[in-house]
Amino acid sequence: MADDDALMHRFEKNARRFNARDAILTVFFAAFVLVLIQGNSMTRAGERLKPGLQRDVVLAVGKPAGWIADQLPLHTVAHDLTAGLSPDTQLSKEGGFDTPLQAGAGAANQVPLVTPDAFAPATIGAKPGPKVPLKTLLITGDSLSQPLDTELGRALAGGGVKVVRDAKLGSGISKTDIVDWGRLAVTQTKNDQPDAVIMFMGANEGFPMKGTNGKDMPCCSAAWASIYANRARQMMNTYRRGGRTHIYWLKIPAQRKPGRQAIARVVNAAITVAAQPWGNQVTVFDTNPTFTPGGKYRDAMDIGGKETIVRKSDGIHLNEAGSALLAKLMVAELRTGFDF
Repeated sequence: MADDDALMHRFEKNARRFNARDAILTVFFAAFVLVLIQGNSMTRAGERLKPGLQRDVVLAVGKPAGWIADQLPLHTVAHDLTAGLSPDTQLSKEGGFDTPLQAGAGAANQVPLVTPDAFAPATIGAKPGPKVPLKTLLITGDSLSQPLDTELGRALAGGGVKVVRDAKLGSGISKTDIVDWGRLAVTQTKNDQPDAVIMFMGANEGFPMKGTNGKDMPCCSAAWASIYANRARQMMNTYRRGGRTHIYWLKIPAQRKPGRQAIARVVNAAITVAAQPWGNQVTVFDTNPTFTPGGKYRDAMDIGGKETIVRKSDGIHLNEAGSALLAKLMVAELRTGFDF
């Protein structure tokens, strides 16, 4: 403590040597050095101000200071000496946060606009919105949606819910010979105006699709997946009806044949990407944890303590038992947002 007291005494003794006059001179000297080094910055700051007395005063001082700074090399010297402290000194005039992003396609390098619809309440720790009545449920897709639609109809019978079953057998998003799902989605929403949509399809995918260059893109590259995702996103946007409808898009469970499994994997990835703008209105429901944990195909599983076959013999579809189980899961999922 004696050493500390001695140091403090020495500091106080030296501090008393400085008076108010010295402080004022120090301030003026610092201002003079700043003018010599960064005089132009005052002019730039004044030009950004709104017209008025404050702007006039700043420019009256800044312009002469800028002229003086331009005649001396001190600005360049100071820049070189302090470059390591500020690595972003030479920034682009484009891409600043002061330029708001615009919705829509825009330029090829434009950042897509994120909206509040992308965030489900649970993902940000917010309380879910109030439940709304479930009056009309549309169950659609290809043959994967059968007999799920029948089982859901049974489970919801007598609850005041209108169940619309609209499976298009043999159809697919990557093929339009049977039906164009982009147009079908518009037709379905206009005719049924559903409160919720359950989509289950993917048994007939893997067909070549035309890319932006007009050439056919074979499955199953990232380029093919992006085309599929864009088509699925277009459908999701149609089904959600501006936020009035919630979509439950089911992923494909693992397939028995490796070739089909490769297609299912890409389709599932594309669905996940497609839904990202509307996390609050599109639920991507993964069937794999229930039916094919770890992505490994199996024909049977334990249901209520009994080993039960849940897949059809083709190694693609769920059978009646599997569909009944999936229907129970979907009813529970529907109850998280709807009253019925």
